[in-house]
Amino acid sequence: MKLLYTNFHSGSGGGHTTYIRELARALGPRHEVHVAAPAGSRLLAEATALPGVRTLAQPFPNGLRKLRERAGAIRQLRDHLRAHRFDIVHVNGSADHRIVIAALRGVSPRPRVVLTKHNTKPMGGLQHVWRARFHTDKAIAVCEYVRRQLEATPYRACHPQTVYNGVDTTHFGPWPDADARMSRERFAPDAGSLLIGSSAGTADYKGWTDLVAALELLSAEERRRVHVLIAGQPPSARQLAIVREAGLEAQFHFPGLLEDVRPIIAALDAGFVLSHDIETISFACREMMAMGKPVMVTDYAGLPENLHAGEDGWVVPVHGHEAMATTLRWMLQHRDALAGMGAAARAHALAEFGIARFADATEAVYRDLLGER
Repeated sequence: MKLLYTNFHSGSGGGHTTYIRELARALGPRHEVHVAAPAGSRLLAEATALPGVRTLAQPFPNGLRKLRERAGAIRQLRDHLRAHRFDIVHVNGSADHRIVIAALRGVSPRPRVVLTKHNTKPMGGLQHVWRARFHTDKAIAVCEYVRRQLEATPYRACHPQTVYNGVDTTHFGPWPDADARMSRERFAPDAGSLLIGSSAGTADYKGWTDLVAALELLSAEERRRVHVLIAGQPPSARQLAIVREAGLEAQFHFPGLLEDVRPIIAALDAGFVLSHDIETISFACREMMAMGKPVMVTDYAGLPENLHAGEDGWVVPVHGHEAMATTLRWMLQHRDALAGMGAAARAHALAEFGIARFADATEAVYRDLLGER
C-alpha cells in the first residue's frame, strides 16, 4: 500500500507526533509511507530520520487571513497526491483534513481518507456533515469513549472503530534499580519520600494543579513526604503562583521539555494523568505503565480504559481533591505495595499496549477499506 499521513502541528505536536511517528516506523518496512507536516515541526524531523519513510514539508494554514497561503498549500499537496497515487490518506486533525479534502478535488483515482480523532472536542455542524458524508471513508477512535462520542456525530456514517494507541514497550521498559535511584536522587530528598510525577505536560487541562489542593488536605508531615515531578513546558506564572501561595514550591519540580522522558519516569514511585478536558487515552499514561509505574488517572474520557483500578493504578473523580488526597495517603502508607502494582502495570502494557498490536490493527482498517480482506 501507499500511505500518506498528515498532521497540522507546526511545533511539538504532542500525542499526534507520537501516533504518526510510531505508525510510520512500524508500517514503513511493509508499505510505502509518506508523512506531510509543516517545516520545522517535530514530526517532520522525526519522520525524516526514519529509514525508508518519505517526507513532505507541507503547511496546513487555517483561517480567513491565510487564504493566499491556503491556496498555495492546496496546490502543493494536490501535486504530491497526483504524483504518488496513494491508496490511503490518513488525516489527524481538522486543519489537515480541510486541506486534504480541497487538494483531492480533481485527483483520480481518489485515495481512501481515514480520520483519527485524538481529542474530545465536539464535531457538529454542517461542515462536519459535509466532510463525513462525502469526503471521509473511515473514522478511527483512540479509545472507546471517543468511539461512542463519534457515534453521536455525523461521523457515525464513517463506521467509527476503536484502535487503541500503542507504545514501544521495549524503549519504555523498567530501568535497573541502580539507574532509577540515581535519577531519583535529583528530586527526592530522602529515601522515605514519595515521588509521584507525570510526563503528560503542564497544560491547564492536564489537571496537575489539582494536586496542590489535594496536598493541602494532607497533614503537614504527610505533605512534607510527597514530591511532585512534571516534565513538559515550564509552567506559567499563574500556575506557579498557585503552587507558591500554597507554600509548596519545595514539593514541585519542573525539569522542562525533555527529549527523553525515561529518566524522569524511572525516578517515580507512581505516575498521574489528571486531565479534565481534551484528553482521550494518553500516551504518557501508557508509557509510564510500560516502565512499571502504577498511575492515578481521572475518570475523564478514555483515561480509565488504561487501568485495572486497584491493580495497576487508581481512578479518581475530575477535580476530586479528597479522592486524590486519599490515594496519596494510601501510597504513603503502603509503599511496599507500589512495586507490585508497577509490575502489574508493566504486564498490562506488554499484553495490550504494544506497537505491533497498534500497527496491525491500523493496517487491518486500511485493508478492509481497500477490500483486501
